[in-house]
Amino acid sequence: MPVAYAMPMNMKWNSLPRSLTAVVAAALALGVAIPAADAGNRRDEQDAARRAMLDGQVMPFAMIKRRVDATMGGASYVGSEFNPASNRYRLKYVKDGKVMWVDADGRTGDIIGMAR
Repeated sequence: MPVAYAMPMNMKWNSLPRSLTAVVAAALALGVAIPAADAGNRRDEQDAARRAMLDGQVMPFAMIKRRVDATMGGASYVGSEFNPASNRYRLKYVKDGKVMWVDADGRTGDIIGMAR
């Protein structure tokens, strides 16, 4: 006949200190709110880039990306950001485990800076 060596632990939320419960609730709320806020900011950035392109202020992103890709020597494209104040794109690439940031002028598609 099997013998139980430990008693099951039945923890109730009421047994946790209120401060710990508040911290857990706040962490869960932030975990949901931060991605939603980031998605909203990303959407605003995309809208700004589209408006700038439709207004003729910047080239289409696909053209800029092709120009930059041609100079990156096989690095993998990861993502981009658009700065509507300067009409510049920042493209992120990875090669051999190293991250490279490339700044491109949205008006001309020319590379204006690179950081590793």
